[in-house]
Amino acid sequence: MTDRNDDRRRRRRPKRRTGEGGRQLQSAGAAIVVCLGALVIALFLNAPGLHKSATIQPNGWKRDVALAVTGPLQTVSHTLRLDRPRKGLKEALGRSQDDVVDTVVAGPEDEQPTDGDPSGPQAEPRPSAPPKRERFTPRKPLRLWIAGDSLAIVPGQSILRAVAGNRSVKPLDEVEGRLSTGLERPDVYNWFSRIREVMQKEKPDAVVVMFGGNDDHGYMTGLPEGLGVSTFGSQAWREEYRRRVATIMNTVTRNGALIVWIGLPITKDADQTRRFDTINAIVQAEAAKRPGRASYLDTYFFFAGKDGGYAQYVENGAGRLVKMRGDDGVHFERPAGDLIAEKALERIAERYDLGEQKRPSTPSAAP
Repeated sequence: MTDRNDDRRRRRRPKRRTGEGGRQLQSAGAAIVVCLGALVIALFLNAPGLHKSATIQPNGWKRDVALAVTGPLQTVSHTLRLDRPRKGLKEALGRSQDDVVDTVVAGPEDEQPTDGDPSGPQAEPRPSAPPKRERFTPRKPLRLWIAGDSLAIVPGQSILRAVAGNRSVKPLDEVEGRLSTGLERPDVYNWFSRIREVMQKEKPDAVVVMFGGNDDHGYMTGLPEGLGVSTFGSQAWREEYRRRVATIMNTVTRNGALIVWIGLPITKDADQTRRFDTINAIVQAEAAKRPGRASYLDTYFFFAGKDGGYAQYVENGAGRLVKMRGDDGVHFERPAGDLIAEKALERIAERYDLGEQKRPSTPSAAP
């Protein structure tokens, strides 16, 4: 009788599921719990990076939602010190600034940062006579740095090719081109801090920059406390953008260096061209305040057709049509870069004696 009862109990008892080798299999629910737990841990460990990614998104509801989620996540992560492993790894890789949201509009080293202080320095140039023309030689080469947004890359590369055979010029590095960056959003990439750092450490004699291609919007970060900017081209926008342009120029020129600022070109989109005109007017006006120290290079008519409008192909000196602009109607092809490089180097040569300077090797010439 007892044996029969034992048999019944054994039959009612559920069998354990096992895999190969007799290993016990876990339920799907347990696996999901483990995965969710790992996901939560990963979120807290990577909270600083997630918050930085949310911060630099384009302005809009998606950014607002992302910030609402990642902000508290980052706070809890920091409070519980769960962000320490990521921080240590970033420092070991030499990328400790990856997760930093830097919106300070930093001026020259002898000026205080103007972020959050509307009564601070207004980045006005110090009145002085244009500097004397200086000579550079192979023993004392001119230190050249080229930087900017994606539009700066092709002309910058053309400049480097043009000076490659001139030992009187020493480029500091390759073109520092940062896509989707500018002066409106230092939280995406802080050019104010970067240029200040380069001027302090590398001390270039000439700096060629191009900014503005991503600045034709009405949203800015790093604004002085109490200042609101919501519309592109408004008086508040113009004044703040002027301050930022002036800050860049002062940072470069404060210790005697020359800045050549390449203007934005005509584009296929007429509305975008008008916005670019607004930016160009501010840059040109600020450069005019710094004779011999800042030079604005107007590129508008380099790439205009016979009717004065946008042209993707432009006639060169030989009367042959050359493709100057990319298919997006904004970026440059190499012949356009070579033309801009030739003109930028002419501006540098007005200030500095660089000896024999070869022209860019290009199938195009000034139209």
